[in-house]
Amino acid sequence: MSLRVCSIDDLTPGEGLRIDAVSPPIAVFLTEDGEVYCLDDTCSHQDASLASGWVEDCRVECPLHESTFHLATGQVDQPPAKRSVRAHQAQVLDGEVYVELSTAEPVLPPGVRVP
Repeated sequence: MSLRVCSIDDLTPGEGLRIDAVSPPIAVFLTEDGEVYCLDDTCSHQDASLASGWVEDCRVECPLHESTFHLATGQVDQPPAKRSVRAHQAQVLDGEVYVELSTAEPVLPPGVRVP
């Protein structure tokens, strides 16, 4: 089941938007090329919001320690993070962004729990 998370107009190219309506929170990204991606919002290394990170070349850089994650897969590309984050399927229909949440277990940093 797809979940409506925001309007495409709520997104800024090259930035992320944190969505707290799900647990753990997710981050929706709009690239400069107009592609929409969605990842779990919490870096797998330490409790930092990926939505606040730097987006470039289909990757987001964690604002805390500069680990990078591929927007399409959640794969970690650069330490200190060693574990990938979940990627979720995102699509835009009639100007609205819908996300199909991954059924995999979230990969959260030590000490962070899903309520």
